[in-house]
Amino acid sequence: QVQLVESGGGLMQAGGSLRLSCAASGRTFRTYSMGWFRQAPGKEREFVAAISGIGPNAYYTDSVKGRFTISRDNAKNTVYLQMDSLKPEDTAVYYCAAKTGIGRLTTNAYDYWGQGTQVTVSS
Repeated sequence: QVQLVESGGGLMQAGGSLRLSCAASGRTFRTYSMGWFRQAPGKEREFVAAISGIGPNAYYTDSVKGRFTISRDNAKNTVYLQMDSLKPEDTAVYYCAAKTGIGRLTTNAYDYWGQGTQVTVSS
């Protein structure tokens, strides 16, 4: 069982930055692929970014490319999402997810999910 705890959300003005963190339990964190997803009110949860265990390789949805950066620190069992140049449309609950097997990282087929952290961007 893997537990994920997100932190770092909050209220920010447009153009500002936030860094989300996701702390994971488990001895084999370095082998997990990790993803960030978000869900805005009235919308479905959508893929934001992912980072593989091996490589690692990073993947982003088009709307955040050049603004968001995903990274991981295997020594701390933590994955980060640095969010710069925030826009009001980035407002959502952000979820961290862990994938223990193989497969595409841009779908929601992850094995474990955190509880989410609210990010609100004001205009």
